[in-house]
Amino acid sequence: MVKEPAGETGLPASLEMAWGLRDRPGKGPRPTLTLPRIVDAAVALAAAEGIEAVSMGRVAKELGVSTMSLYRYVTAKEELYILMADAGVGTPPPVPADGEERGWRERLADWAYAQRAVLMANTWILRIPLTGAPVSPNQLAWMERGLAALADTGLRESEKVSAIVLVGGLVRNEAVMAADMMDAIVKSGVAPDRVMAQYVQTLRLMTGPDTHPAVTRLLESDAFAGSDEPDFQFGFGLNRILDGLAELISSRSTP
Repeated sequence: MVKEPAGETGLPASLEMAWGLRDRPGKGPRPTLTLPRIVDAAVALAAAEGIEAVSMGRVAKELGVSTMSLYRYVTAKEELYILMADAGVGTPPPVPADGEERGWRERLADWAYAQRAVLMANTWILRIPLTGAPVSPNQLAWMERGLAALADTGLRESEKVSAIVLVGGLVRNEAVMAADMMDAIVKSGVAPDRVMAQYVQTLRLMTGPDTHPAVTRLLESDAFAGSDEPDFQFGFGLNRILDGLAELISSRSTP
């Protein structure tokens, strides 16, 4: 395994290349591989077969090269995961034409829904373990957009970053639950509406007003009938967080 030393940034060589701080992995003839080719092949593999299919050997096979040649660009699978996730999330979508006129709440909501859409379209990203704070180009672009949404709120910088971590946590948690449920449905081969009906039936059999009065009230309501509003649960959670932030922001502007 050839491991390129970190430069002045302290980042691995692959991340320095991702930032454009290092042109290629070392001296000698210009290599036939490039970091984007490696990452693209790994992303295509994850999208087709899941993140568990991604290994240095498998990616090398997809590219028709030796496994050792990949190590001149990426020192470990975990490092490749970071680059894959960065490619998967891409850059944030352009700010809407009325972006300057929209308030912080609308801007932060746009940021949250855009992140959720990306994760739901690339659920393999959700299977990559979080190993630290974002340091890759696209991840930091999303962080910049989230912080910029709160620029004129009067919040302290520590509160702004805490706010986007809170909202980002909701986005990821909701996307993970949705992906887990979809995986379970696919494996069971049962239609989604039938899965919910079976769950409700099970609850009715296992609970009652004497042992589970709160669950009984839930079952007697229309909670499991769904909502006409798309993404109701996500919107409900997001709006409650934004309500709390609105109270905090309002308190800062009150004499």
